[in-house]
Order: sequence, then structure tokens, then C-alpha cells
Amino acid sequence: MPVLPPPLLALAAGVGQRVLTGPTARPGPVRVVTSAALVAVSAALASSASHRFRVSGTTVEPFRPEQASALVTDGANGITRNPMYVGMAGMLVAHAVWRGSPVALLPAAAFVAFIDRVQISAEERALAQKFGDAYEDYLASVPRWIDARSVGR
Repeated sequence: MPVLPPPLLALAAGVGQRVLTGPTARPGPVRVVTSAALVAVSAALASSASHRFRVSGTTVEPFRPEQASALVTDGANGITRNPMYVGMAGMLVAHAVWRGSPVALLPAAAFVAFIDRVQISAEERALAQKFGDAYEDYLASVPRWIDARSVGR
């Protein structure tokens, strides 16, 4: 398990975007609207999932997935198994669009790769052990990130 909270890793990736791209010109209307739309969708996805966890009485603590008291499979978690991480990644993509630099996508990609390989893998092992067949069914029906199964849910 990583020692840094995923939101802090996302913030570090955002700083990396800034460092890699340096000062940028004020974005035009297309970049502003696109960034704003990505931020709105990303924030809604992450916050609705966080709210659903709290309503279900389970933890959002990423370092102790074995302490989960409920398997949340509805709402945003019915679209992606990791809506909070998708939301953070979406914010990083929005920042890259705002900055107008494809190079700014590199820290976003690094964040996704790290979260996917280290954080989510550990969480999935713990949740599979805790929730058994119910979690296996969830794995089979809802994507880890976003894919064709997410559309229309």
C-alpha cells in the first residue's frame, strides 16, 4: 500500500503538470468550457461516491480497505468501481486541457498508472477477501475505470 493519500498524489501530479509546462497563456473559450465540464463531471463523480460511502456507513480510507463495512455498488460505483480515483484523474485531465499542453497529460497518466497498479490492486485483494462472491460479481459487471459497460448505467 502506498504511504501517501491518493488526493495528495493527485495534487503532486497537478504540481508536476505546472512544472512541466511552465507559465501558460490564458486559455481560450474552448479550453475554458472543456476544462470546466471535465471538472464538473469529475467532482460530481468523486463527491457522489464519497457521499454514498458515508451514507452506507463504510470507510473511504484508502489504506485500510479491509475495514470496509459495506460493499457500495450503486450510484457512481455502478458506473466505475473507482469513481473517486476517476474523479481525481479527470481533474488532472481538466488541468492539462486548461494548460493547453499535451505534456501536462504525462503526470495524469503517471497518477493513473500508480493508482491502478499499487492502490487499486491492494484494495481489490482486500475487498475480495472480505466480500467474496458478491465482490467477484461486482468485478465482473462494473469496470475498474470507465469502459463501454459504464455507458447507459
